[in-house]
Amino acid sequence: MSRPLLSMTHNKRLLLWDIDATLITSGGAGEKALHRLVQERFGEESDLRDIEIAGRTDTAIATSILCKHGVEPTPDRTAEFLEEYLTNLAELLPQVSGHVLPGVKEILNQMRPKPERVLALLTGNLRRGAELKLRRYGLWDYFEFGAFADDHHDRNELGAFARARAKETHSHEFEAGRIDVIGDTGHDIACGKIFGARTIAVATGRWTREQLALHAPDFLFDDFSHVDDVIAQLDW
Repeated sequence: MSRPLLSMTHNKRLLLWDIDATLITSGGAGEKALHRLVQERFGEESDLRDIEIAGRTDTAIATSILCKHGVEPTPDRTAEFLEEYLTNLAELLPQVSGHVLPGVKEILNQMRPKPERVLALLTGNLRRGAELKLRRYGLWDYFEFGAFADDHHDRNELGAFARARAKETHSHEFEAGRIDVIGDTGHDIACGKIFGARTIAVATGRWTREQLALHAPDFLFDDFSHVDDVIAQLDW
């Protein structure tokens, strides 16, 4: 009986998924929540064109916005800003038209029953924001745990949190080569490369295929609609 167990442990793979523009599009609910908050806070039409959002953590985005408006981003001020953002997000999500991206649900449905594949999140969203978005589109319960903006403002630090939670949950140390980081920006690719994970990029967000290719992911897809091709890589 021990050999199959050892084999299964040896074959375990940790799949760390980004959320926005990788699993879902929320219909711009996150950015709308930020725009509303800036207008409420600073009494002006918000302009976020000089604030990089895609692939960054909510904490880093909040810090950038506060600095832009001359507010020192102390921990308390940043936490207050993010709490107001989450309130706006919860209100706006039901009002906008988002959806699960092509192929995603089929891939998750095929991966979830496999004991040697662990589905988890690595996202720039706050945990509560991640749950709000994924529950809205019926995906939250696919994932066992995650690493979030609550853990660290720097996305490149989140891999360590995800690995620690994987070990705690599965009593198994996932080697970097048995981890996939899946996302739609160069920040996702960089985050995976920092700790030696495989990187799977998908051009369903603001980053074009050409821009993603410059960051040399291990695999690059236009989207996940060709489910069998994606499964072939995740099952490797």
